[in-house]
Amino acid sequence: MNEELFELLGLTKREITIYRALLSLGPSAIRTIAEKAGINRGTTYDDLKEMQRKGIVTYLPKGKRRLFTSREPEVLLQLAEERRHSLNSAIDQLKTKVVPELHHLMPDFNTANVSYYEGDSGIELVLRDILNTVSKQNPRSYSIFSSKPIRKHLYRPFPNFTAQRIQKGIEVKVIAIGDGGEDAELSERKWIKTEGKVDAAYIAVYPPKCAIISLASANYPTAVVIESKEVAAAQKIIFDTLWGLL
Repeated sequence: MNEELFELLGLTKREITIYRALLSLGPSAIRTIAEKAGINRGTTYDDLKEMQRKGIVTYLPKGKRRLFTSREPEVLLQLAEERRHSLNSAIDQLKTKVVPELHHLMPDFNTANVSYYEGDSGIELVLRDILNTVSKQNPRSYSIFSSKPIRKHLYRPFPNFTAQRIQKGIEVKVIAIGDGGEDAELSERKWIKTEGKVDAAYIAVYPPKCAIISLASANYPTAVVIESKEVAAAQKIIFDTLWGLL
């Protein structure tokens, strides 16, 4: 039996053990159940009372004693249905009442939400955020400033990024700083020629967010994601103006 499944039904590990013991024993006294389950008698009694409350155990009086017995396994389906009904009810209340009320408690002023990420795993989260955010918009498009030194490191943690972008029907415009880079499906690219050393940098503008990715020492990637309609709008104006001039 899958213990994790039982736990999802609100049963503890001890209760699962006792339930299994009862299934094999049939109607039994507390002492017998405790011995079969390998749990002390006092704890077994407390758990049996709780299991009785949950509806998976019943008892029969026999003289001065009680013989406990497990209900048929189908009772677990009833528990699952009850929990599903409660969860659906909770979700409905969260959507229609609780979450909107909590939003009203938040200060009514505009502020940028800034998140920091490090390492390959962090960069992958940022790249996935770009795809997830843009895929929900109309049109599905975003803009990028990208310098040559960062390109070989950027998609290292997410090598099929471009394939997923194309699959989602997302278009991208790229202003490449320095030589190199190739066009792909649903993408346009223009170049800014430079002389001398160019620092590794990647800026994605996908309103209401901007992501800035750079390399620290030893090619260790770091990223900052700014969620602000105002900042994203300003960056979009800069990008579109420069795009028109190239």
